[in-house]
Amino acid sequence: MTFFGNDAWWWPYVFILVAGWAATDFWRFLGVFMGDRISEESNAMVLVRTIATALVAAVIGNLIVFPGGALAATPLLLRLGAVAAGFGAYLALRQSMLAGILVAEAILIGSMMLG
Repeated sequence: MTFFGNDAWWWPYVFILVAGWAATDFWRFLGVFMGDRISEESNAMVLVRTIATALVAAVIGNLIVFPGGALAATPLLLRLGAVAAGFGAYLALRQSMLAGILVAEAILIGSMMLG
């Protein structure tokens, strides 16, 4: 049972669906099962939150430095500037995540429409 093991047009979709389910749902079920047994302040939960935050930061960093689609046509300096402005807005507006996202997107979209 491999990705190229079947010639049917639907096989890659089924393979990705099953492989994606198997890779993620195990951890979700484990989280539900263990969620009540682990204190939120325990070292294990601190480690899990730290790793999850690091993974999200790595994905965002990868999307900024190596974007795809229309964002790939924008200069790196513009993307970094939009992130910096969004972070500044986040801090200036009492840690409002929505404000940070809207400012960064407004800078990106506005510069893409002008240029």
